[in-house]
Amino acid sequence: MEKVVNMSHWRRKLVLWMIMVVQLSLFLSVSSTEIHARKLLKDNDINTNDVRLHISDRQVIIDNGLVEVTIENPSGYLIGIKYKEMENVLERRNHNSNRGYWDIVWDDDAYDKLETKHVEVITQTNDIVELSFTKTWNSKNHGKTLPLNIQKRYIVRRGISGVYMYGIFERQEDFPEAHMYQIRIAFKLKEDKFRFMAISDTIQRVMPQSEDRIKGYSKPLDFKEAVLLTNPSNPDLKGEVDDKYQYSTENKDNKLNGWISDYDAVGFWIMTPSNEFRTGGPHKQDLTSHVGPTALSMFVSTHYTGTEIDTFYKEGEGWKKVFGPVLIYLNSASSKDDDHRKILWDDAKRQLSEEIESWPYNFTRSEDFPHSQQRGQVNGQLLVQDRYMDKQLMQAKSAFVGLAAPGEVDSWQKEGKGYQFWTQTDKIGRFNIKNVRPGVYNLYAWIHGFIGSYKLDLNITIQPDRTAAEFFIPEPYPQYVNSITNDGADKFRQYGLWDRYSNIYRDSDLVYTVGASNYSKDWFFAHVPRKTGDDRYRPTTWQIKYNLQDVNNRGTYTLQMAIAAASFAEVEVRFNDPNSDRPHFTTRRIGYDNAVPRHGIHGLYRLYSIEVPEYRFRKGNNTIYLTQTRSDNPFEAVMYDYIRLEGPNSLV
Repeated sequence: MEKVVNMSHWRRKLVLWMIMVVQLSLFLSVSSTEIHARKLLKDNDINTNDVRLHISDRQVIIDNGLVEVTIENPSGYLIGIKYKEMENVLERRNHNSNRGYWDIVWDDDAYDKLETKHVEVITQTNDIVELSFTKTWNSKNHGKTLPLNIQKRYIVRRGISGVYMYGIFERQEDFPEAHMYQIRIAFKLKEDKFRFMAISDTIQRVMPQSEDRIKGYSKPLDFKEAVLLTNPSNPDLKGEVDDKYQYSTENKDNKLNGWISDYDAVGFWIMTPSNEFRTGGPHKQDLTSHVGPTALSMFVSTHYTGTEIDTFYKEGEGWKKVFGPVLIYLNSASSKDDDHRKILWDDAKRQLSEEIESWPYNFTRSEDFPHSQQRGQVNGQLLVQDRYMDKQLMQAKSAFVGLAAPGEVDSWQKEGKGYQFWTQTDKIGRFNIKNVRPGVYNLYAWIHGFIGSYKLDLNITIQPDRTAAEFFIPEPYPQYVNSITNDGADKFRQYGLWDRYSNIYRDSDLVYTVGASNYSKDWFFAHVPRKTGDDRYRPTTWQIKYNLQDVNNRGTYTLQMAIAAASFAEVEVRFNDPNSDRPHFTTRRIGYDNAVPRHGIHGLYRLYSIEVPEYRFRKGNNTIYLTQTRSDNPFEAVMYDYIRLEGPNSLV
């Protein structure tokens, strides 16, 4: 049915219309034919072996002729993957619990690797085996173990050179309260084999080894994860920075990461065909692969959000969620091929495309993971009007539109428990959100270049691009260059950029003149403290100078200040009087994003609509003073996304 949704005007001077086609009932669909045969890059044969299962007291082995997967019984630790001539792609020198494992960080930095107690065969045919390793929480362990019921599931299918993994986690209403700050799967690969890492078409490189990061081979830098390689095993890496946060990416882009063993021409890849089970929305950033060699599948974390993301589960709050499935995929090429890295990467992308096309998988056997015929969809068109840009309705091109748990404006950024479904509109603002799990959601949206926070009938939010990427990113210090992030789009991930502010603005702070300055050259990407000669830091005050031809004496002005990231920072705003004892407005202390040292161009988004009486302004030259008051360390900072001064009836 077609439904016209009328939305009320709220707080700001922007009106949003949407014509939506909402499918309220579940619909039937026929999935595309599954492709079981895969072209093996090395010998081009087609593997048709049955999937075989062997269970003993100590381990479980699943073999489909392409991979042999070994899982410790009953802990559920993935302890081995045999592929081609490699007896185990995982690091055999590590303890069984430190090869392939789930883990959760919970209350007061407690750590749980989710060791299970039982194994159950869910499905066993010639085509597929699915196993569930389980543990049920016992109240006798209150305070000692994580209050969570656990299912860790493994699936091996005929003709697929890999293993699918997913988790089903549940808290019953009578479970005690707990925080669950981080949920992930981690893999530790053979260090003498896997040296080349790839997470995108441009972020690929030969990586340092773990011992290259220890004392004597590297120099610790300001943030504990960052080191300067001074005597690495690979001389080509000498003088570069290694920091796992330089390889972070946004959820919407975090679909494929992995490693290549050049000697064997073997690739190990983590594929994530859907983001529905990840938290924080499409722009939440998180880790991928890093030195170890370590490959990660991140589901929940406080990275780039801090503890403001909702990871607290109170007593009386029931909860159940499926994380995954993700596919651990292995491929190979001829070691004689000079371009074997490209062959393996391109094949991994091809396989990822097949996994995305097959989502949601119809071979899983859990009632908690609905197949396509059990899901719904939302279609619509997004049209906006902003009187400062155009009096006519505008088609919201490339807007992000999503379904997330009901809440306030922008609450999806801090939402850490439920499912989210996001898409982008086409050139005329149309969107189609497919394969939505049954549940209650609000519909949210934001558009590049549009300012304002709105709570309309469907809780749709319109915002700018929410990053500081368009501002001035300085050149890194030569001694701290990481060549993999030298590309323009990733330049902000270079190490030590925060200290470049003190180098550029040695004696006074940034001054930006409207109409004369260029934001891409004259507005530093992060409002950081300034380093003084004694290795201490001092607060900084930035100035925005502008001219008013006239002042409206009958209305109130509004300063729209959108912040893309904040870490233990405070911004005070003053108008034309930098020495005023009391600022006109203060954010007070905000943020736990750590986006500056973690090389993120944004964290949690915040919008402040600051009302300013007309007597704060004067005809002619005016100045807005922005003071970042915190300066205990170089990382107490904010990143601005958008600053706009609105007059009572017009944009200043």
